[in-house]
Amino acid sequence: MTEPKRIIKDNFLYPRRRYYGQMTPENLVFDANLQEFSQKVSYISCLETNGKLSPDEAYQQIKQVWKELKKSKKELGITSNRNDL
Repeated sequence: MTEPKRIIKDNFLYPRRRYYGQMTPENLVFDANLQEFSQKVSYISCLETNGKLSPDEAYQQIKQVWKELKKSKKELGITSNRNDL
């Protein structure tokens, strides 16, 4: 059975990878947030490269999604022994 076109499109536009770390609800949510961050940065970079965004606009947008990722990490209570985000 083939997948509906919408699912195929969503899988292409919003790829997700398996999580291999320690399985906790917090880690799974953060992993999803991290994948979303990566996807957004990729889109922003492509828009800047193609002249649809200025370098400053791209920087500001990436800075904003970075702040959102840091906030989610803090709210989830995720810590590491290495340098934190």
